[in-house]
Amino acid sequence: MSSVELVAIDWLGRGWLLLLAFTAAALLVAALRRPCRRLFGAERAFQLWLLPPLALLASQLPHAATPVATLPPVVAAITSVASVLPAHAVRASAVDWRAAAVLAWLVGSVLSLLLAALAQNRYRARLRGATVVAAMPSRWPVLRAVGTDIGPALVGAWRARIVVPADFEQRYGAGERALILAHETAHARRGDGWWCLLARILAALFWCHPLAWWALAALRHDQELACDAAVLREHGEQRRSYANAMLKTQSAAFALPVGCTWSPRHPLTERIAMLNSKPRFSGRHIGAIAVSAIAGVVAATVYAAVPASSASAPVSDRYTLKLDIGFDGQPAEAHFTQCLKPGEFGSFNGSRDGVPDWHGRFAVVPTAQGEIEVRTRLEASFTKADGSVQTLSAQPVVRTASRKQATILLGAQVALSPDGAKVSAGEPAMRVDLTPSAGCTGGLAPAA
Repeated sequence: MSSVELVAIDWLGRGWLLLLAFTAAALLVAALRRPCRRLFGAERAFQLWLLPPLALLASQLPHAATPVATLPPVVAAITSVASVLPAHAVRASAVDWRAAAVLAWLVGSVLSLLLAALAQNRYRARLRGATVVAAMPSRWPVLRAVGTDIGPALVGAWRARIVVPADFEQRYGAGERALILAHETAHARRGDGWWCLLARILAALFWCHPLAWWALAALRHDQELACDAAVLREHGEQRRSYANAMLKTQSAAFALPVGCTWSPRHPLTERIAMLNSKPRFSGRHIGAIAVSAIAGVVAATVYAAVPASSASAPVSDRYTLKLDIGFDGQPAEAHFTQCLKPGEFGSFNGSRDGVPDWHGRFAVVPTAQGEIEVRTRLEASFTKADGSVQTLSAQPVVRTASRKQATILLGAQVALSPDGAKVSAGEPAMRVDLTPSAGCTGGLAPAA
């Protein structure tokens, strides 16, 4: 198994957790956003969009490592030439598709981000020639575009700027202009540009998930409703002028991934209807408490649902494999130790009077579950009671923790004594004790 495949396994494991956490959180937001808006207002409903990034973070937080129990000895009872998998063994599976899946995922995410960057640059290109409007009071720079189809909008996240159309003074009255500036200033004050940037990155991360694109559009819609509510908290007596300003503003002709603009995705009728609606619970603190409680429950649930990592050795570029070979239930008399690369087979064999002729190939592979997998190919020739010779072969795969022993037994109808150290059998048997560990000591040579 190559290092690329090992990285792919780790990334796929983390990606699966991210996907599950995002799906669950996004579905929860979809179910709660409208009830929360009616009960606590649009501003609190928009804060529900904290749940997806919070769930993603909780899914990746480290857990206290749990010890991996030593696997019981693995017994392969072989009575004919065959490949046998014992109860605690699993076969090796190809992982090439995993590396391809990770590559496709990364390529899709990069392309999605590139498309967003191109759209952002196209919008900024339309701002060439824009002039700074110094007379408008605002903490953020206000630019007058050269065309009437650009703005009002808040553009960017880090260096946010407010953009107004070329006919800003002619199209809107003085009160309407003040409300529009208050609206875009509220976007900037609330950090909505950063929200848009985060949402676009998450949409690119989950580019193949339809729910991600729905969530992106729903967040932008809730963002506008929340900004409207924030403006009306300060200018509630000017609801009619605010609605008139909305009606005079045309939808943006160009996409703005990082920024807030008037878009067809923000239904104007719903926004105007929201101007006259009031939340059932007027106290903003009640909504804050409710949203905080939901966020805490979601984070705790996701964290608890993620399985704890196993206390095992980290992925390494070299592994030590220690073999102790015994026959006929006697203590091990052959001992081998070799340094192996992940997935690389090392060969071992032995022969002497009174014991089976045998040879084996062993490879060590780390697993995504924190264990170490030892893949074996064993063959031994046993002399039966009637003097005939039977050649047995097997390809068991065992998993154990680093520095923890696993055992393979070859022979007919073998069994372990209660202490696990003796073998009772009517015919000769071979016992192979396997002890893998991460890293190699200086005195070990890699397998040829």
